[in-house]
Amino acid sequence: MPVPRIELRGVRKAFGGPEVLAGVDLAVMKGESLVIIGGSGTGKSVTLKCILGILKPDAGEILIDGIPAGRIDRRAFLRDFGMLFQGGALFDSLPVWHNVAFRLIHARQPLSRRDAHALAVGKLARVGLGPEVADLFPAELSGGMQKRVGLARAIATDPHVIFFDEPTSGLDPIMAGVINDLIRELVTEMGATAVTITHDMTTVRTVADHVALLHGGVVRWAGPVEAMDACGDPFVDQFIHGRADGPIAAIR
Repeated sequence: MPVPRIELRGVRKAFGGPEVLAGVDLAVMKGESLVIIGGSGTGKSVTLKCILGILKPDAGEILIDGIPAGRIDRRAFLRDFGMLFQGGALFDSLPVWHNVAFRLIHARQPLSRRDAHALAVGKLARVGLGPEVADLFPAELSGGMQKRVGLARAIATDPHVIFFDEPTSGLDPIMAGVINDLIRELVTEMGATAVTITHDMTTVRTVADHVALLHGGVVRWAGPVEAMDACGDPFVDQFIHGRADGPIAAIR
């Protein structure tokens, strides 16, 4: 049986009050695109931070390629992942090309600025931005262009694992659709393992191979995206249709 690229077993996390994660079980296979859905405050970001090692779980286990996270070479794992942040997280004082190639410029064996610029221009082209954008600063770009720059940075090192944090947050529906299509295309083309957290159902239907609904600190339902609409789970049904009444409202 194939070993998951990333696996969470009974992961728990609290911050001095009720548990945010109360026993999360998840598995992401190599080359799979998993989208974690759920309302605000349901633990999506905490789950992502636990996988990245930013937060340490209070209990449970996280495995990377079947090996407990505490026993892997964390630096090697971090070198092999890309991340698209919700707010873009671009460095305002650096030109776009430097933002895209930042990790490669500041690596132990850094690229020359000339090579880094050329690489950045190539990655920008991959997300639909021309070479003239490379020497601009983030403040000179629209929100949609900034999101594309963030995506170019996420794929700059050709990572095998990519994380997407609310990738369409703050974008209009047309640009959100463009970003969703780009993510799906890039993940498929690169054969990368992807984990996305979102509450945007358009993103879910475009990007996901598998979906997991987090609520009450646990995964209420997980399965293939094509099974989501007919799964019969009341939590999923309420969430994907945006209904005010249902078990999610009742638990609140």
